[in-house]
Amino acid sequence: MLTRTHEAIPEIMYRIGDLADETGLPCYIVGGYVRDLIMQRPCTDIDIMVIGEPVPFAHALAEKLGGRNFVLFERFRTAQLELDDPKAGTFKLEIVGARKESYNPESRKPITSIGTLEDDLSRRDFTINALALRLNRKERGEVVDLFDGQRHIREKLLKTPLDPEQTFSDDPLRMMRAARFACQLDFQLDEATLTAMSTMSSRIQIVSRERVSHEFFKIMEARKPSIGLKILYSTGLLKEIIPELTVMAGIEQVDGLGHKDTLFHTFQVVDNLAEHSDKLWLRVSALFHDIAKPVTKRFHPGSGWTFHGHEAVGVKIVARIFRAMKWPLEPMEYVQKMVRLHHRPIPLSKEEITDSAVRRLMFDAGPDLDDLMTLCRADVTSKNPRKVQRIMKNFSNVEAKIAEVGEKDLLAKWRPPVSGTDIMELLNLPQGRTVGIIKSRMENAIIDGDIPYDRQAALDYIQQVYREMQEKGEA
Repeated sequence: MLTRTHEAIPEIMYRIGDLADETGLPCYIVGGYVRDLIMQRPCTDIDIMVIGEPVPFAHALAEKLGGRNFVLFERFRTAQLELDDPKAGTFKLEIVGARKESYNPESRKPITSIGTLEDDLSRRDFTINALALRLNRKERGEVVDLFDGQRHIREKLLKTPLDPEQTFSDDPLRMMRAARFACQLDFQLDEATLTAMSTMSSRIQIVSRERVSHEFFKIMEARKPSIGLKILYSTGLLKEIIPELTVMAGIEQVDGLGHKDTLFHTFQVVDNLAEHSDKLWLRVSALFHDIAKPVTKRFHPGSGWTFHGHEAVGVKIVARIFRAMKWPLEPMEYVQKMVRLHHRPIPLSKEEITDSAVRRLMFDAGPDLDDLMTLCRADVTSKNPRKVQRIMKNFSNVEAKIAEVGEKDLLAKWRPPVSGTDIMELLNLPQGRTVGIIKSRMENAIIDGDIPYDRQAALDYIQQVYREMQEKGEA
């Protein structure tokens, strides 16, 4: 089916089409840019497809249109470059030739050969991405839509061009992309696509953790991550990639007493947090904040369910997930800190708040204190508005107390006024356990307000502690 777009095509695209006419090549914009053009969404990454040899055409674009940052992938008949448009800015282009694909069942890497326009469009993941916009002068602006992609855009429906089981068997990563597009575009998956994802979910194991993680993070960065997370859970994909999350689902009843469904509570916490922060690793922290509840869950007759120590156990599970998913280790310490501390502000909100308790929270959270409080607020998922109002007021009291503590800015970026090296030099001690004990006691004395944040006061206190340790035979 052919229809014509009403949106303006950037001027540089006209020049690409004119050059294609000069070389006698049918030329199209394909994929996500066409979808986004129809949906009036911004996009600067463009796939240009020609029916013929793409590499000489890519060289001609670079030479005649001033292309920059040219990269050639000759084995794949593909090139990348950047072109500037006078009004629309810089576009990143990928120049490809129409191709058809076949797959080895043990790999998602396609065996490619030269194909037709129909071959190329039919191999794509979803109908909304199987659209081509003609650039040649004679038919410029016409959309080639062989699989009702424009109708599915209007219906906000995700559907595969071919049989979904075949589509997902060929490239299982497309199942992750289905959940991601549902999140990003607020689209529904058609029933056959969902069923196929459930049937084929175990096949995601042939995809590298890095590629799976890339799509997973896109879901976590969406406006409402729970859309994609629920799709991953309902199709079994979540169990395949992060099984520690799926065991959080369900409500166990003993003596008529149950606990809330931790997984769906967690999805709500992630959504709540996403309304206030776009920090990826804070959102991941929200996803993992109760990760250890299933393994720490205990039922006590008369008092009900407890999850004692789930924060400490959660820190270990987070490390295991990071290693299994091959995530960067640099943000792991931050996520572990959020998981370890996410319950700490709650007791403070329920009782008389002492300066020392606030100082200790500030010391432990450090520069991430604001993120921790954002997570704590997001963790309130009660459907009782009066209860929510009361809890939020208590958190506001905690935040007000934090503001009142005179050393807030100092403690938020707290560094002890005396280092371990200073202690060794002052007391003529080698590095070891004694220095660590003295340093820890000095830090606690400052946090508890026993001595001021002052270098001389800290040095005097260190000497006092060392004398006491010597008298007791501990040094």
